Amino acid sequence: MDAQALYALRDVAGVPTHPVVFLILGVVTFALHIAAVQIMLGASGLTIWGALSQDAHKRRLAQSMVMVAKFMLSVAILVGVAPLLFVQVIYDPFWYTSNVLSAWWVIGFIIILTVAALLWFFFNAKNYKLGDASQKVFCPGSAILAVALLLVVGFIMHVLTNQMLSPEKWLEWYAPGGVIDSSGRSLHDFNLARFLFFISLSVPVIGAVLVGYRRFYLPRLGDESLKMSREYLDWTGRLGQSLILFGGVVSVVIGAWWMATLPEKAAGFALSPWVIVSLAMLLATVGFAQWVRMGRMDTLWAYAVLPVGAVALIVVAAAREALRWSILMGVHGYNAMDYPINMDWYSTILFFVTFLIVGGGALAYMVTVAWKAGQTAGVYTPSPFITRMGNIAIGLIVLWIVQYFAVGFYTWLS
Repeated sequence: MDAQALYALRDVAGVPTHPVVFLILGVVTFALHIAAVQIMLGASGLTIWGALSQDAHKRRLAQSMVMVAKFMLSVAILVGVAPLLFVQVIYDPFWYTSNVLSAWWVIGFIIILTVAALLWFFFNAKNYKLGDASQKVFCPGSAILAVALLLVVGFIMHVLTNQMLSPEKWLEWYAPGGVIDSSGRSLHDFNLARFLFFISLSVPVIGAVLVGYRRFYLPRLGDESLKMSREYLDWTGRLGQSLILFGGVVSVVIGAWWMATLPEKAAGFALSPWVIVSLAMLLATVGFAQWVRMGRMDTLWAYAVLPVGAVALIVVAAAREALRWSILMGVHGYNAMDYPINMDWYSTILFFVTFLIVGGGALAYMVTVAWKAGQTAGVYTPSPFITRMGNIAIGLIVLWIVQYFAVGFYTWLS
């Protein structure tokens, strides 16, 4: 498709700040979203694995992981909104066209995701004693179906992302054989290796979570309310390290498969610095985890495995964006950097204040409370400082809501 036709499809209002800001935010928020997805999938898999077993350790782990999966499902949905917003701002000719071509699935995405979430919450509610191996698990099929539907949701998003990279095929998809098909019922293009690559990363990611999980509860071995033994924690640590090693190798192999299946127009990207650095970071994460395994599992180094993996995910997210750029710019001549700018300081500043100060303050409080509670035997009572943190976080949220409606009313009245 001619580049001028793509430019003509842009939003005439332009963008509210420089496009590079949206590119960077798109990479960062996608990394956060996909990390939440991978933890959720990994925790879900361990939950189902444990629920279908009578082994005491597996069932105890399932009890913990079902809660992790439920929480990370919510985080994945919430954070997943951000990268979609940034993509549709600077890549709107591609993103909206892809959505229209598969509109039926775009709408179905919301329905399927809702059903999947309800199924997981149902399973969690009906199996509150999942850790007790003597208790029969109620309707494990609901958990299995929930994960299957979540994978369908991920596949839909994968297809929409893949379709936007092939504008030369849009007319063929819209009017196959010259006959217009406006139903939007078809999924036109996908790359199985690409989809499986991001799914496979859930294995080493949840392994890193287990390494940190073991270290987190190690100081509370004497707390009877947790019902955690040294044997159980050592077992989870070994399992986590095995998942990192196995999952890391499998992910690299699938990643190589993805690069080998790139379309001809982007085949050269497989040997680009982006891919080489991503490969190095993934292997470095596996190597670092093995270094921690050699006598450092009881130290604070165990916590570092997940952050090191997070850096690797950010690099992979950046490489993914670089691939999209190389196709849209290198093949189709679409340069997102020359998107007309209609600077809006209020919305730009509000976003960063919301993300960094309001959201950061609330997140800092919740993480601090979770950490302190997890490290305290018995009932945890927050200190005056932490209580003040909570009050400030709530105050910031209230202040944000007040200004939101104040600006809305001011705009309406003027």
